Amino acid sequence: MSDDVTPGADAAPETGKPGTTRRTVLCGAGAAGAVAALAACGPKDNTGAKPASDLRGTEIVKAADVPVGGGKIDKATKLVVTQPTAGQYRAFDATCTHQGCLTDRVTGGLIQCPCHGSEFRVADGTVARGPAKKKLTEYPVQLKGDGIVVA
Repeated sequence: MSDDVTPGADAAPETGKPGTTRRTVLCGAGAAGAVAALAACGPKDNTGAKPASDLRGTEIVKAADVPVGGGKIDKATKLVVTQPTAGQYRAFDATCTHQGCLTDRVTGGLIQCPCHGSEFRVADGTVARGPAKKKLTEYPVQLKGDGIVVA
């Protein structure tokens, strides 16, 4: 028996065509693995976000939930609100500019992406660490009552 042929698959008697070879199966599995690996670097959960212009007047988070020097990510709007210094609030698109993953935490003055490790500064959304090369898109916000609202 040849190493390249699946047992019992030398030829289909009714067609005379060669059967499935081990090489065909392995090549197909390798191609499927490559597709899965590439998909892992693609955008994550970026469906359903409203453009910030549609959010005008919408409260994103409560001001009390945004720590000084940190921030809070709102998954519903896909925005991250930061407070670089006391009383100064900024809002950025929470979608990483590298591959479209949603950032997932704000620590140490940085907005962090879980997919490839990009980090953005809470003060201005600029890249602190790549692979992202572009800063996060900023949106105007204001304090209205006890909430941070898209202006």
